[in-house]
Amino acid sequence: MEAAQKIRDAVDQVTARRERCILDPLLARAVAQVKRFQARRFAASYADLLAAGPYRAAAQFFLDELYGDQDFSRRDQQFARIAGALQRIFPKEVVATAVALADLHALTEQLDFEMAQAWLAVPGAEGSGEASRYASCWRSVAHRDDRAAQLEGVLELGRELEKLTRAPGLSLLLRMMRGPASAAGLGDLQRFLESGFATFAALSRKKGMTSEFLAIIEQREAHWIAQLFDADPLVCTAQLERALGQAR
Repeated sequence: MEAAQKIRDAVDQVTARRERCILDPLLARAVAQVKRFQARRFAASYADLLAAGPYRAAAQFFLDELYGDQDFSRRDQQFARIAGALQRIFPKEVVATAVALADLHALTEQLDFEMAQAWLAVPGAEGSGEASRYASCWRSVAHRDDRAAQLEGVLELGRELEKLTRAPGLSLLLRMMRGPASAAGLGDLQRFLESGFATFAALSRKKGMTSEFLAIIEQREAHWIAQLFDADPLVCTAQLERALGQAR
């Protein structure tokens, strides 16, 4: 399947779930709660990286663009609109990055949607009860292979962004795109590409830093995946609550 169709199909899947949420406010609220909890968990897991140091910008980029609770609907619409043009206008590295983002986004939204459905079926309250509720929903939804694929998708997107920094002339091309992208209503897409390029270009200035950063992500996320699936539920909940409490 060509890249443009992959992007369109991924965006269509995400859009269909958003439309279901529009028709069901309780489900929409549950999706928001799940996403907010996950963003807090990521911020807690990477509080050291987000505070200072060489990986701060990269950790913030991942939180904002991959693990955050922002509404990405405008960016998705922009990706769908420009999907065909990507292959005609941009270098293959940009196309590969766009496909990686679209695939990851579709899988993440699918899992978040199913978590939200389980969230509504599991008793619990906002605040102190969320960790237990989240852990229960995680095991209810399961999809261990999809969770592994989601983590691999995050790592693959990081690798693709790093490849962008090696594409000749791409930095200049991205700067030249600012005006046309804004005029065409593609500002969110432009911001993502520029932010990702700048973040990983900074990492790439020192050999091995990108690999080291992605290795940290892999190790910590794999730990949480294992805990959420395999640890005693009370132990897992306590670990989540401890992590979130330390990050406050």
